[in-house]
Amino acid sequence: MNMAIDYRLDGRAGAPLLVLSNSLGTTFDMWRAQLPAWCEHFRVLRYNQRGHGATPLPATPLRLETLGNDVVALLDRLGAPSAHFCGISMGGLTGLWLNRYHPQRIDRLVVANTAARIGSAEGWQLRAQQVRCEGLAAVAAASPSRWFTEAFLQRSPQQVAALVDGLAAGDAAGYAACCDALAQADLRDQTRQMARPMLVIAGEHDPVTTVADAEFLVANAPHARLNVLPASHISNVACAEAFGQSVIEFLTEKD
Repeated sequence: MNMAIDYRLDGRAGAPLLVLSNSLGTTFDMWRAQLPAWCEHFRVLRYNQRGHGATPLPATPLRLETLGNDVVALLDRLGAPSAHFCGISMGGLTGLWLNRYHPQRIDRLVVANTAARIGSAEGWQLRAQQVRCEGLAAVAAASPSRWFTEAFLQRSPQQVAALVDGLAAGDAAGYAACCDALAQADLRDQTRQMARPMLVIAGEHDPVTTVADAEFLVANAPHARLNVLPASHISNVACAEAFGQSVIEFLTEKD
């Protein structure tokens, strides 16, 4: 296992461990708004997914199981038998995979703006091809309308610009490789085996992973519940306080 995963630890040593997994085209900085409040309750492990930030791509083609096994390897490296988990979009799908294949390593998990199957294989293949040919500029320019509502775009242009600029400056090969992984990732037939306590957060206006996608997870996973926020695809940025508080409340519940 290549353990060059880029990660940061914040919060009090000895507190319950919370792993944070970023979305496609972002970095672990996407959690900044939640970090102060979460560090009051948890030891927070933020890491960058493959091909994002300073985390390199593997030598072999990227698959969802690679992304999931990276989390297991990080826990092993830190000597942590298990941890809470919170992931958004691609990070949420990583959490679903962990819930299915390594439930013993997960205490409680939050998956946000995600689905058992995100998009279509054809769509991801086309985007991977576009990025490999043209770079990330066009994808970055189109991202605000996928990520945020028009109201948030008007209200918080600087936050939007920072995320868009971060995507444009990212690694095109890493982004495309993650598109390849998403093209093959489909856990719809396995949701009934996702047995850990799970909070599914959906964005009311999300065009990428819809409320219906979240409802599918809640209807099929044995111990899942739904929270819908008035947001689009990046709900932890658009509804920072509500998102952060819902995670704290769920993860600090007693089983």
